[in-house]
Amino acid sequence: MSKSVAIIGGGPAGLMAAEHLAGKGHAVTIYDAMPTVGRKFLLAGKSGLNITHAEDYARFVTRYGAANSRLRPVLDLMTPQAIRVWAADLGTETFVGSSGRVFPKVMKASPLLRAWLKRLEGMGVTILTRHRWIGFDGEGLLFETPEGQKHVTADATLLALGGASWLKLGSDGAWVPLLEAQGIHITPLRPANCGFDCDFSESFDTRFSGHPIKSVKATSTAGTTQGEFVISKGGIEGSLIYAHSAALRDALDRDGHAALTLDLTPGRTEEKLVADLARQDRKASFSTRLKKAANLDGVKIALIREVTPEANRLDLAELAKRIKALPLPVHRPRPIAEAISTAGGVSLDAIDAHFMLTSYPGTFVAGEMLDWEAPTGGYLLTACFATGIAAANGIDRWLQASTY
Repeated sequence: MSKSVAIIGGGPAGLMAAEHLAGKGHAVTIYDAMPTVGRKFLLAGKSGLNITHAEDYARFVTRYGAANSRLRPVLDLMTPQAIRVWAADLGTETFVGSSGRVFPKVMKASPLLRAWLKRLEGMGVTILTRHRWIGFDGEGLLFETPEGQKHVTADATLLALGGASWLKLGSDGAWVPLLEAQGIHITPLRPANCGFDCDFSESFDTRFSGHPIKSVKATSTAGTTQGEFVISKGGIEGSLIYAHSAALRDALDRDGHAALTLDLTPGRTEEKLVADLARQDRKASFSTRLKKAANLDGVKIALIREVTPEANRLDLAELAKRIKALPLPVHRPRPIAEAISTAGGVSLDAIDAHFMLTSYPGTFVAGEMLDWEAPTGGYLLTACFATGIAAANGIDRWLQASTY
């Protein structure tokens, strides 16, 4: 006998859960507050849609920090290779980039999303947009719609409402007080994969905002990674910064201060730098000597001066040390609305092994609104897909069992 399932949120987790539940014969309706579903998915596709990552799977499953042990069996439900097969079945072939990131060959999300929605339609999934969930209503759900409030009952409910980092696309965190009112523990939402304020001087800001800093290594408690980042207005952002954002954010929360250590010349040893600096004409300007000896461009030299105003008075050994390990203080994460994703959310202790809220039987949770985080690189989408499937399996089990 077909059972009804209400899925609140039409992002990757909700859509994936809908596909699996419809495939098991359930009557699925997706409710989304926005005019269309998958809006964040489409925005991610503007930069190519990094759908997953092709690194060794044993390494892949360690990318989720404190949630690693909980997500490990879940990720097995939708591995990176399985995602590539799923996308190909929808007509989207993928390729592995030089960094191991996996992208559609067409480098956009819209063809995949269109094919996915067409599949869901063919499976009988109903999608109702402009339906904003405003809370529980007895044993039912209450929505705000263009026609007024609507009361909905379903045999099971999946909440897949995202985090709070994309307000204009629907992920606004408005669900937090609704669940807290039911006594459900929510770990405070915080920015993840975000930039940071560095409180640069006005002159540095004015001259270098928007400039990339290329070919550097960055070190924090998250490890050492090589890449590039951008000087933003008053701070720093970009993929290299995002790789360290959780470590920097947590250090700020814990200690009140944090710094990212930069190696501005990854291809040169400290000893080589000292020797090259010693060969320079002492009558030449500081910038000229650094440019010739270390091949540093203007923005790197300016960053050294910004962080170490006395740099031109350092002896050569100390200057070389600063070039190889420049401590760049960060003062605040950028606001959560600017972040790529969010940390925090529904505590994993608030759900059972099947992603059901332990205090709200029949209601399940999936996707980014759960308390886990991951770096960019396809890890976020993969876990959203996988938790959507895990919750769908839990819902099917709930609906089929006479007792849970």
